[in-house]
Amino acid sequence: MFYVKSLPTLTRAGTDISFKRLLCSRRRSTVTSTSATQREGNGSRFPAEHESARTDSLGQPGTGGRCGTGSANEISVDFDQSQEAYKSKDSLELLRSLVVFKLCSYDFLVDKNKEIMDLGKKILGQRGFDQFMKMTFYGQFVAGEDHQAIKPLIQKNQAFGVGSVLDYSVEEDISQEEAEQKEMDSCVSAAEKESIGEDHREKKYKAYKQFGDRRGGVTGARTYFYADEAKCDQHMETFIKCIKASGGSSMDGFSAIKMTALGRPQFLLQLSEVLLKWRRFFTFLASQQGKDGMEALEQRLELKQLQEFLTKLGAKGDFYGWFTGREEGSSGTIDMLDWNSLIDDRTKISDLLVVPNVELGELAPLLEEFTIEEERQMKRMLQRMDVLAKHAIENGVRLMVDAEQTYFQPAISRLTLEMQRIYNQDKPVIFNTYQCYLKEAYDNVTMDVELSRREGWHFAAKLVRGAYMYQERERAKEIGYEDPINPDYESTNRMYHRCLDYVLDEIALKRNANVMVASHNEDTVKHTLRRMNELGLLPTENKVYFGQLLGMCDQISFPLGQAGFPVYKYVPYGPVNEVMPYLSRRAQENRGFMKGAQKERELLWKELKRRLASRELLYTPMY
Repeated sequence: MFYVKSLPTLTRAGTDISFKRLLCSRRRSTVTSTSATQREGNGSRFPAEHESARTDSLGQPGTGGRCGTGSANEISVDFDQSQEAYKSKDSLELLRSLVVFKLCSYDFLVDKNKEIMDLGKKILGQRGFDQFMKMTFYGQFVAGEDHQAIKPLIQKNQAFGVGSVLDYSVEEDISQEEAEQKEMDSCVSAAEKESIGEDHREKKYKAYKQFGDRRGGVTGARTYFYADEAKCDQHMETFIKCIKASGGSSMDGFSAIKMTALGRPQFLLQLSEVLLKWRRFFTFLASQQGKDGMEALEQRLELKQLQEFLTKLGAKGDFYGWFTGREEGSSGTIDMLDWNSLIDDRTKISDLLVVPNVELGELAPLLEEFTIEEERQMKRMLQRMDVLAKHAIENGVRLMVDAEQTYFQPAISRLTLEMQRIYNQDKPVIFNTYQCYLKEAYDNVTMDVELSRREGWHFAAKLVRGAYMYQERERAKEIGYEDPINPDYESTNRMYHRCLDYVLDEIALKRNANVMVASHNEDTVKHTLRRMNELGLLPTENKVYFGQLLGMCDQISFPLGQAGFPVYKYVPYGPVNEVMPYLSRRAQENRGFMKGAQKERELLWKELKRRLASRELLYTPMY
């Protein structure tokens, strides 16, 4: 069949907004549009006239976190000046950081942290335990219990040049068995439960009870499990409060959301599988034309050859006319982005979940049928996303969509991209997150950048290394599919810098892209500063942001902020007892971090000794 059809528009409750506006709103990408300019041997996409203007050094250090000028207005930041790094902290805060970081380096304490905290509650009582946590771990990594309590810390950080990404970090404290049951109930459709016989689903995009508890092997990322639609509405209301708190606390804040909090994850699994199969089919067709082994955006299919090949398979329809009829003067070729537009006209959500069947030569449904309730649940997830985006705009807040597991991520990225098409027309409002420990990270970044160029909206990204590595590796090995993670830390570093360089080049070329360098790695931050100097990107342009977690790497965040760079802390908040799961994983993350890097502790000691020697132990930050 391979038909592309337009179905009656679905409207949202109480509005005239159709599903097509959110998921299928982009203008047709032209078949003749030029693919992303490829990098030269020096790693840049710039023509020679731009290359001649580039400089090679970062400038001289020793400016104590202030802007330093080298040749051509270069800016340097010194990350070794303890006084500048900790001028926003009193001495008790420095001492707390040292104690917490030291405790996090002991394996026994980290491994048994839940048992130790339970014992602490019994000995101290709930009130005494809460007070102890506020003086130690909670006080180090969490801003406060509610949006009112966090304001003093947000305002203090802002006074020292550091903004906030608000993140309500409350998690449901359920057992492993409860988590596994919830995951299986919410990730398997009614049709799958009743189906008997051969299963054509991809292994990766099916639910497995042994991996149902998605909290296992995860550091620093909160986890949501689907209960019902009412619970998703509660999550949405929580995110709205977070957005309003961010808008009320600062002029240029961010708020973080997770897609799995907004709906039944079954839809994310199924849409992810559909997107994978469409991409795989394009790669298969490219290989038939001798174009395998190329970068994703370099692969372009000859339409006449494509039509002939699909006709041989028994496919019906005029593919050549379908594409060339969209834009006059077509070059007769299409790339991956043009190919993806094949499903853009589908306005019924379940009709999106069709995949190319090479054997049958037709578009086959991923599942035989969807219940009316499943269709409604899919629709509600999109409605909640739309509501959050509108609140973000109304409150002057940018919305950061967190990355999640690879079996959900293709759908999360696609839905985020659709929001960007709508809401990033005039300025960057919606930020997508790219996990650079993934083998496909560069292809994902380059394709999304190219799409933003063709359609004229603001590309906005947060680059992270990733939080699910151990879980992803174990699941791939156990279930039997390719490990999606880069083989080692160094290859992940190279991938991170490659993606970052591509976006920085795009910013320099078009000034229409934006990126948050979310990293605790000092070398990555220095690399970014060096590239900004080379490309003539100024911090005052607010195109390149930096991000670190609250309570970590202050020696990076605050010197950057005081030097005029847009830098943000990821600021978790919530009641003490309800953020325990978050704190537990933060302790686990800090164990590896503190064992691998001593610099932060050394700078903390250095500053405490300096204050002692200069009789400034009672120092109080002035702002």
